[in-house]
Amino acid sequence: MASKTKIQIDGMITVGSLAEKLSIPVTGLITELMKNGIMATVNEKIDFETAQIIVEELGLDVELLRSAENEDEIIKISSHELTGKAKPRPPVVAVMGHVDHGKTSLLDAIRSTDVAKKEAGGITQHISAYQIKHNDRLITFLDTPGHEAFAAIRQHGAALTDIAIIVVAADDGVKPQTIEAIRYAKKAGVKIIVAINKIDKEGADSNRIKQQLSEHGLMIEEWGGDTVIQEVSAKTKKGIPELLDLVFLVTDIEDLKADYDVPAYGLVIESHVETGRGSIARALVEGGVIRKGDYICAGSSYAKIRNLEDSEGRPLKEAGPSTPVIISGFKTLPEFGDEFNFCKDEKEAKNMAEKSLQNKSSSDSRMDISSSDLIRLINRNNKLSELNVIIKADVQGSLISVMDSLKSLDTDEVAIRFVGSGIGQINENDLHLAHSSNAIIYGFNVSSPRSVIQQASRDKINIRLFDIIYEMLDDAKKELSDLLTPEVVEKEIGKLTIKGIFNTTKTQVICGGEVTTGKVVLPSLVRVIRDKKVLAEAILHNLKRSNNDVKEVNAGEMCGIDLKTKSKIDLVEGDKLEFFSRELVQRKL
Repeated sequence: MASKTKIQIDGMITVGSLAEKLSIPVTGLITELMKNGIMATVNEKIDFETAQIIVEELGLDVELLRSAENEDEIIKISSHELTGKAKPRPPVVAVMGHVDHGKTSLLDAIRSTDVAKKEAGGITQHISAYQIKHNDRLITFLDTPGHEAFAAIRQHGAALTDIAIIVVAADDGVKPQTIEAIRYAKKAGVKIIVAINKIDKEGADSNRIKQQLSEHGLMIEEWGGDTVIQEVSAKTKKGIPELLDLVFLVTDIEDLKADYDVPAYGLVIESHVETGRGSIARALVEGGVIRKGDYICAGSSYAKIRNLEDSEGRPLKEAGPSTPVIISGFKTLPEFGDEFNFCKDEKEAKNMAEKSLQNKSSSDSRMDISSSDLIRLINRNNKLSELNVIIKADVQGSLISVMDSLKSLDTDEVAIRFVGSGIGQINENDLHLAHSSNAIIYGFNVSSPRSVIQQASRDKINIRLFDIIYEMLDDAKKELSDLLTPEVVEKEIGKLTIKGIFNTTKTQVICGGEVTTGKVVLPSLVRVIRDKKVLAEAILHNLKRSNNDVKEVNAGEMCGIDLKTKSKIDLVEGDKLEFFSRELVQRKL
């Protein structure tokens, strides 16, 4: 038997690159991803495990290998190898779990701030990174969104992380997003600590939580496993010092290190535009040290760092590994997930950005097809109704997640079509685009100047602003439902047995009979039945009882009826008439 072709890929690979390596059309790969419930565009990345599953589903004679499978002796952070001079660094900890289980409240207690009350609906809407000091040691925390609409950010949060704290409410138990968080953490290969929160609430049952965790592959230490658990209360701060001690215990065991004397690099985790400051990026330094005045390149954008701040907005002179920073000075807005790298001067930074832009443009021109576009191609012989939308968001991470969430609403009958998107306030350019494309403008965590609102009102352009993601999704779902073809629904009203026929023409039948079930109501549609077969359909034109015109006749009563027909119907005594209504009912997604 012939051996399989071996193909090496990195831990993450774009859909387009994987299709190229497999020598298959990118549309075929996207279709297979969709069959498996993954709505990924050509430029989006999928992990090694997903790629492996898809290759198996396609039945290809290919074996995928991780690029670093035979390099166990090399420790890597991102794509950078550690040198022999690497030194200990603070741990990066992602806080994950089910919505409303107290992730942000727990970090509130750790930071002694009040973040949760500031979040729309009490749900974290962005990924946030900040450092705290405990026993003279630093910990960097990532507070990842808890709603399923932000799965993309949450998954990326786990990939950035050394340790994942999975928060489970003691009074609620393991929920779908808890399971999802466990899966992401395991896939990212990070150590897991479980924080059982709300232990002070009525109905709290830690033993039930431990049992549920074991059912999902997390066996706690006291039961012979390797998962550490800490009971905490974000409200009373009970157990929090012990939780932080556990983080350091895992950190020391893992021997987390980074290089400090190499060109700095890291990852952009949020980006947005601020009035008076321009393009701003929140980033996490992974290696090296960045300083105010340094040149860096992030994707197709570059910057001379004008201001370097910590997560609270305090000025920094420099920042080393595992430090979350706020950077201003970018020429254009970097994208969520872009890796930034130190450049020796502006020329190098500009050249790197231009090269990245050219590569992206080249990739887009070759294979610019989204999952929504693919649905349109697959259904080119069918009628597909599209909802044109323009998306504006406050930060890049939210924009990507909102668009991904809206894409997930697509069906084979209706689909979202993005005619525009961007970061920042809704402006006049958005109005012009909406007017020409008949699009709805959705704004997430953004505002709009009064002049723009007034112009939109004059031009009858829909601007809808939201600060809670699932409210936006509900609105879009309603709009898509309105585009669905209405369903024809029939409702039976009554039945009648013919007792006599008085007159028959090409377009009319006058007859009489007894109502056997239900009632006869004017107006109604009528179906003529003989020997259980439908002979014809007609319309009830008039209804009489005892020579009087009436609107309805009940079961057990005799009546005369006047039917309007499209062609002559030869009725005989004993034929059955079924009276019914037919109406269009709008379907819902």
